[in-house]
Amino acid sequence: MSSGVDAVVTEAELKRRLRRWRAGATAVFVVAVMTAGALGHRTTGWKPAAVTGPHLARLRVSGVIGADVSRWTKALSKAEKNPAVKGLILDVDSPGGSVTGGEELHDAIEHFAKVKPVVTTMGGVGASAGYMIALPSKRIFAERSTLTGSIGVIMESPDVSGLLGKIGVNVDELVSGPLKGQPSVVKPLSPEGRAMLQGVVGNLFDQFVAMVVTGRHMPEDKVRSLADGRPYTGQQAVTLGLIDALGTRDDARNWLAKTCGLSGEPEVVTIGEATRRFSLRRRLIGLFGGAVMSLTGLDPAEFLPQDSERLDGAVSIWKP
Repeated sequence: MSSGVDAVVTEAELKRRLRRWRAGATAVFVVAVMTAGALGHRTTGWKPAAVTGPHLARLRVSGVIGADVSRWTKALSKAEKNPAVKGLILDVDSPGGSVTGGEELHDAIEHFAKVKPVVTTMGGVGASAGYMIALPSKRIFAERSTLTGSIGVIMESPDVSGLLGKIGVNVDELVSGPLKGQPSVVKPLSPEGRAMLQGVVGNLFDQFVAMVVTGRHMPEDKVRSLADGRPYTGQQAVTLGLIDALGTRDDARNWLAKTCGLSGEPEVVTIGEATRRFSLRRRLIGLFGGAVMSLTGLDPAEFLPQDSERLDGAVSIWKP
């Protein structure tokens, strides 16, 4: 009898402790949201609010480039039509991502660049599709330690048929043609399937090379000699002609202001920013991870990447 009472008391104490932990975690989470929000509105020379006078627009592309880049392309279209916007600063810190997303964003920036000057500034990395989108710029700046280049395309085909065979699982696929089921995760690539997919990758690579040839005004044979997938430091890239200069964001801004005929330190308006919930998501996960979210009763699925951030098919990304 005594042991039963003790068990009830222990269980009640554990529940009280769990409630205290949840309350404390919730308080920490709320403080984090408020802090992150304040940080999200802090700027250093970049104006978050719209201005009516002549100014520069800034588009920041960071992280993996997904297939859906519509919020950036729409922002570019609006800025292009706004007579107060005199030029664009493309702020890149991305290892690349979707070939489709990179190409769409490249084309939107190229369209903008035909009307108003564009300058690119690179942070820690501006590689693969992250380098692709910079190509229409009139001038590309990077830090000495920036990793850029990595010109190429990847298409991966996972194959778990060996594992399925070991556990006694067989999968029959009914296809309309010999190449319809290629690639497949439940069977190895056939020689014909491999040749087909290699042709797709080769064609996408040729398109990437053509963008570099046009954007950097370089002979195709030289571009192909540099486009073996390797990354280059900013210091290497400027020597090879893949970028124009080593410099900071301020250097890029000052160069663009001078090119646009703006005197002094011009105002810069950031465009195409994510929604507040979207922009805080990664920061909160990075600070607290899923454990705190579980304690607070929040659904981690609400903080997972959206479909537009996920990558399928061919990608142009530097993966260290």
